[in-house]
Amino acid sequence: MENRNAELYELIEKKRFIELREILIEMNEVDISEFLETLEIEKMTVVFRMLPKEISSEVFAFLESDTQEHIINSVTDSELSEIIEDLFVDDAVDLLEELPAYVVKRVLKNAKSETRNLINQFLRYEENSAGSIMTAEFIHLRKNMTVDDAFEKVRKTARDMETIYTCYVTDEGRRLEGVVSIKSMILSDPNVPLGEIMEDDVIYVSTDDDREEVAALFSKYGLLSLPVVDHERRIVGIVTVDDAVDVINEEATEDFEIMAAMRPSEKPYLRTGVFSLAKNRIMWLLVLMISAMLTGKVLEKFESAFAAFPLLVTFIPMLTGTGGNAGSQSSTLVIRGMALSEISMKDLGRVVWKEIRVSVLVGFVLSAVNYARLLMMYPDNALLAFVVALSLFATVIIAKVTGCILPMLARLVNADPAIMAAPIITTLVDVFALVFYFTMAQKILNI
Repeated sequence: MENRNAELYELIEKKRFIELREILIEMNEVDISEFLETLEIEKMTVVFRMLPKEISSEVFAFLESDTQEHIINSVTDSELSEIIEDLFVDDAVDLLEELPAYVVKRVLKNAKSETRNLINQFLRYEENSAGSIMTAEFIHLRKNMTVDDAFEKVRKTARDMETIYTCYVTDEGRRLEGVVSIKSMILSDPNVPLGEIMEDDVIYVSTDDDREEVAALFSKYGLLSLPVVDHERRIVGIVTVDDAVDVINEEATEDFEIMAAMRPSEKPYLRTGVFSLAKNRIMWLLVLMISAMLTGKVLEKFESAFAAFPLLVTFIPMLTGTGGNAGSQSSTLVIRGMALSEISMKDLGRVVWKEIRVSVLVGFVLSAVNYARLLMMYPDNALLAFVVALSLFATVIIAKVTGCILPMLARLVNADPAIMAAPIITTLVDVFALVFYFTMAQKILNI
């Protein structure tokens, strides 16, 4: 890839655009878009405009939103009209959602009335709904059609469709009746009606269903596309597997950022400004800094305990670190399970009971190892070793139980479970661990 890009850069510098165009035509559209993203704006626009019409729209759909905006501002109205008309509706909608209002106005002005009406209809759907990620380009057939008739329609309309591998059977009112794959049609007699070979037990979603749930269906059933219907079960579009993968990636990235105590960013790291990165991080850091003051208050309350027995202080990092790690293990698994629809709110009791049993086993092993280690290091302080081991055991249990409960409680109040990840759990567990540790030390060591 690097060698090919170096060759393309050289052709641009030498202005050998005919050779450049021939190479680009043979490349994958995704690779072309990645190459364009590496160019300066002026050169990128020149290279994009030399692409054939049938390739340029595909490449345009894969470009970053700011690059698309630069291209729109650089092309003529007729060129812009061609790009918009060749884009699939879902890609056009995604484009308009990212662009400034004045650019959107120009785009819609240069779209055909039919396309403009369709785009406006899609823009009315909620941002994270199935309707917002579906496309209107799909093949619908009638069940009284023969396989031969169906193939004839597929051949006539396939060029403008996003996918043809799965076709949808509807009645005169566009109500979804069944689904039939190209494979099943190929393997059937040409004169057989589609009603005899279609599957009528269709997996479908509604326009207002959450897009994350839609993506989960692709993963669960191994689908290539999924029909989207309105409240009267009329098919209005389909979600394709590439859009589902985009949703999964976006949701996973958002969860990772939230779990790391950052506001989600819509742009790639290298395209995000320093100010934006700082803004996305500072609020959570302020919240966590203030919440960490609780730990300081606990230490202040038990100042007399570690003043009388200074050795107690040396075990604080081990207790708080182990508690935070134990809690984040549980929260990560539960958040993942909820994201994959493996865990729901009705499983709360089972999850808590399982984590209690796991934490008892894990806590016992860690406590036993630490007790033996401390006896070897401080043979005259058996009670101290017992206090540390007991505190560690209790900390692991409360950390794992907290780590599994908080994400599920977040889902119960319609908050993102990822919010209740490592930073929040660590703060809460630290407070508990220190209170328990010093309380036990005062009682057992008589300080």
